[in-house]
Amino acid sequence: MEMEPLGKNIKIIERSPFARIARWVLKSPNVAMVLGKSIHLSGVSKENFLQNTPWVAHELIHVRQFQEHGFFKFLWLYLLESMRVGYYQNKYEVEAREAGTKESYLASAQRKKPGSAV
Repeated sequence: MEMEPLGKNIKIIERSPFARIARWVLKSPNVAMVLGKSIHLSGVSKENFLQNTPWVAHELIHVRQFQEHGFFKFLWLYLLESMRVGYYQNKYEVEAREAGTKESYLASAQRKKPGSAV
């Protein structure tokens, strides 16, 4: 299966009812969640979300996961994994968190002054 480039045709939906439900379930002040090629936001503006590069990297991993597995298959695999090991140990969440952590490290390293230790 040939995938289109990551980031192409991705929509960002503010004040999403789907993200609002996830926000309630996760008891979080703000949530971004992916459904296919759409990033759904609740409690955060598109502008603030896009300024948080680790968070964007995390959600883009989920977009890729949807592309790799297909919409319904990925939803099914994600739900099964969450039921089996829980949200935080879900391998799809672990992969996305690692991408966000890596992006956070790279962003902080770029902000260091020239000649300082990284």
